[in-house]
Amino acid sequence: MNLLPIFIRLEGRRCVVVGGGEIAVRKIRLLRKAGAAVTVISPHLCASLAADLEAGRLDWIQARFDPAHLEDAALAIAATDEPETNRQVSIAAQARNIPVNVVDAPALCSFVMPSIIDRSPLVVAVSSGGAAPVLSRLLRARLETLIPATYGRLAKLAGDFREQVKRRLPDARQRRIFWENVLEGPIAEQMLAGREDAAYRALQHALDQSADSQNPGEVYLVGAGPGDPDLLTFRALRLMQKADVVLYDALVSQGVLELVRRDAERIYVGKRRASHTLLQEEINHLLVRLAQEGKRVLRLKGGDPFIFGRGGEEIDTLAEHGIPFQIVPGISAANGVASYAGIPLTHRDYAQSVLFVTGHLRDGSVDLDWHALTRPRQTVVIYMGLTGLDIICRKLIEHGLPPDWPAAVVQQGTTPHQRVITSTLSELAKKVEAAGLKAPTLTLIGEVVKLREKLAWFG
Repeated sequence: MNLLPIFIRLEGRRCVVVGGGEIAVRKIRLLRKAGAAVTVISPHLCASLAADLEAGRLDWIQARFDPAHLEDAALAIAATDEPETNRQVSIAAQARNIPVNVVDAPALCSFVMPSIIDRSPLVVAVSSGGAAPVLSRLLRARLETLIPATYGRLAKLAGDFREQVKRRLPDARQRRIFWENVLEGPIAEQMLAGREDAAYRALQHALDQSADSQNPGEVYLVGAGPGDPDLLTFRALRLMQKADVVLYDALVSQGVLELVRRDAERIYVGKRRASHTLLQEEINHLLVRLAQEGKRVLRLKGGDPFIFGRGGEEIDTLAEHGIPFQIVPGISAANGVASYAGIPLTHRDYAQSVLFVTGHLRDGSVDLDWHALTRPRQTVVIYMGLTGLDIICRKLIEHGLPPDWPAAVVQQGTTPHQRVITSTLSELAKKVEAAGLKAPTLTLIGEVVKLREKLAWFG
């Protein structure tokens, strides 16, 4: 984030616009909507500004720009077609610590004008930091269709009750939960449907009840997918924004973590080979304790929580203690990584079944059902098999798979750092070691790997 998005109060404050043409007109209209007192500096005015002057809606200084014109200004905008004049405005404003925007010159700006969706008192601003203003306008147009005009009424409803809610619910977390329930439930629907009196009555009733009740804790067991944030489900995103605290694994990507509510407490409970931040039993009981404190707990797991994610153990403990929970499946590592690697898990010509196994080492050996893994016309997907890859490949050959059987290892699949090594069983371990691949990886074994050369699309 190279710019901090802020909203500035300009009502009744003097703002200077240098330039009297059509470009200036658009900026002046925005400033007026914010209640600013606008002064225009320009030798000449275009027709629309001249009409504003005649109607008494404009303060005009008929002159070329002089730094003295910025005296007592709260904000300045340079909107002339003269680059040197625009540069002078920028220099003079920044020397006086006055926020300044120069139209179509991001390097001269201390702030940029965003594309705006106005649902006052709700206002949404979209900006590319001056890099791609057309893209910002396109995104604004899309958001305009997603945010009903009646959202302004909903914001007013919240504003009218804000102080009362603050008095009745002194705990900040309790207030946030109350407002989330209001704004995502039937009260909001009443307001959006135009039944304002009913919405006000319902909100007052909900507040009277909330002041006398305790919010129970809850756990959200959410699959974070294989890494690409775009693969999250809508439900996962919604619960990620509601959580008070998040417990997350090593396999949860930074891009996914960025979508968690920013002020939620974050607790890392990741487990790597021979390095566990917390034992699984400790994680289970931590979920219980946090929920018993009345918190909404997000348990965020890479891939799907029920495929080698030990999610079943966690909800078993929650159920024993009577803790309410929700489960949100995620796109599994097998599904996501194979797709992004261009390797279909099943194919009419090569594989009619898929077998998921974990490649953990036990006492120096890999404990797998080798006969099941070497059946024909199937794809084998091995989780956590990087450390024992050499043993796995040798055992598969010993139990009947040919040495030239296709296989692949994918590192950090679905992310910009994805790397794919394809080879044969006899050569795969050597190629992976030479490439320096590191966890997290997924191993895919079967004739479908031959399709990667044709179907690879990502990256």
